[in-house]
Amino acid sequence: MAISEEVTRLLFEWKNGNQAAVDALTPLIYQELRRLAAGYLFSERAAATLQPTALVHEAFIRLVSQDIPDWQNRAHFFGVAAHLMRQILVDHARKQKSAKRGGGIPKMPLDEAIVSGLERGADMIALDYALTALTKISQRQCKIIELRFFGGLNVEEVAQALQISPATIGREQRLAEAWLHREMSRDCAT
Repeated sequence: MAISEEVTRLLFEWKNGNQAAVDALTPLIYQELRRLAAGYLFSERAAATLQPTALVHEAFIRLVSQDIPDWQNRAHFFGVAAHLMRQILVDHARKQKSAKRGGGIPKMPLDEAIVSGLERGADMIALDYALTALTKISQRQCKIIELRFFGGLNVEEVAQALQISPATIGREQRLAEAWLHREMSRDCAT
């Protein structure tokens, strides 16, 4: 059985109350979660105080502490994990920013923030504000960005998770990126 199918099977068992499935699932998903976390923290100044392992552990604790998880498949699980990691990183960035005097680190456009690995905590906060605003306009576009950039899912996996075509994912992603770029550029100018 392919690893992704095994992960989906174990998630389904966990959803149905089999706590032993969590133990079997952990080694299968740990490396993927750690890879995602390392990608988020690459070149980030917060990496000195927040390591990929700590990010994975915090996300995993939040994932397993849910009363009745409603996992649909592997893509859905990693989408939820990506959202939790985003929340943890934003919380960490806010703490770091509030700990510094002034905290007036300039914002940057989305494409630069993604390419640079979100080098500064303020970039993560600016991106979070922009994604929160995008959610009010299009929850689906926000979810696509979250799954692609925070979840590390490819277009086909996102299409499967959201039950829409890969062509729609591509179109919606381009629209969302353009909107986020404009929104963050406007914030940078002010």
